[in-house]
Amino acid sequence: MPVDRARRMRIAATALLVVMAAVYGVARSLESSHPGWGYLRAFAEAAMVGGLADWFAVTALFRHPLGLPIPHTAIIPANKDRIADTMAGFLRSNFLIPTVVARRLRDMNLAQALGDFLIQPRREGPGRLRAGAAGLLADLLESLDPERLGTQVRAGLARQADRIEVAPLLGTALAAAIADGRHRPLLDSTIRWAGHALEANETMVRDVIHARANAVLRWTGLDERVASSVLDGLYRLLAEVLVDPDHPLRQKFEDGLSALAHDLQHDPATREKVEAFKRDLLANPAVGEWWMGVWEKLRRSLIEMARNPQTALAGQLGEGLADLGRSLTMDPALQWQVNRFARRTVVGIASRYGAQIVQLVSETVRRWDARTLTNRLENAVGRDLQFIRINGTLVGGLVGLTIHALSHLW
Repeated sequence: MPVDRARRMRIAATALLVVMAAVYGVARSLESSHPGWGYLRAFAEAAMVGGLADWFAVTALFRHPLGLPIPHTAIIPANKDRIADTMAGFLRSNFLIPTVVARRLRDMNLAQALGDFLIQPRREGPGRLRAGAAGLLADLLESLDPERLGTQVRAGLARQADRIEVAPLLGTALAAAIADGRHRPLLDSTIRWAGHALEANETMVRDVIHARANAVLRWTGLDERVASSVLDGLYRLLAEVLVDPDHPLRQKFEDGLSALAHDLQHDPATREKVEAFKRDLLANPAVGEWWMGVWEKLRRSLIEMARNPQTALAGQLGEGLADLGRSLTMDPALQWQVNRFARRTVVGIASRYGAQIVQLVSETVRRWDARTLTNRLENAVGRDLQFIRINGTLVGGLVGLTIHALSHLW
């Protein structure tokens, strides 16, 4: 669609130039019959000069006009590497310095903007800048080596996870959940699951009791009554625990959870066990393979969302994201937390990986061939450049008309 619009504007600008040439020819031939034709001739003549000058200027940005190797033309293809370095320097100077990032983000409500977009992604329309940024993001994700990038992201996440002591965080979260009673639905679900599991494996339980009963019980048939009594007692116990919020077993379970939350926060041995488990988990090759699969799905999802955000945000996913967006727009406390997290994250990324990001942008643009870079830039801004040609034609005509009028007055 942007290519077609740019082509239509190019045809319109060229057609206007042809019209001015025809008007000039007609006015020149009829100039002697009436003074008014002189004014029209002056307008058309200056319009042709302005239109041709702006055509040359616009064309010289992307290629040699008429294929002639005129000096200082085909500026963008000839300076592709310098453009890449300039873009990288611009990013480094204006976006990736931690103090600059922090200052720019301080007055930005990222959570509000994200919430508005999630609620109604079509509200602002496609937008040339937004569409261009989305397309650039998709192109960048597609051009990078997925395996190498996924490995780098995994290594970065592993380093960050290794620096974070997980046990206190888990202990604090568990203590908060117990204090708010959020563990009770989980306990109820566990009791129900245990009841269903017992019912599904009742035959196996009876077989175990029969196998462990002595010969006298089996001879008298009491082993079946013992098995039934055991099962009935288990069913009754689970039912009582489920319906009685003050049951002693519930209290023991909650005491155990409280002790675990305390140990996770304050017991060095428990914390070391959790850290050892975390290190083993991060070092497990299966976790690395799982992450690579997750990363590839995430990368593909980001590309699809950038290419077609309306489709990507449809269905149940879109409804869930819309609910999240409403929470972000209506909850000031949540906005504050999200904005603070975003600022810290972005400043941290700029501080640690700013140089690598700049180098990545520069190398990516350098790897593009000159034709690819030229086509992408021309398709992105070509329509506006054709307006420059049209404006140059009209403004040039008005200037020529003014000069012709002033020459007759003096």
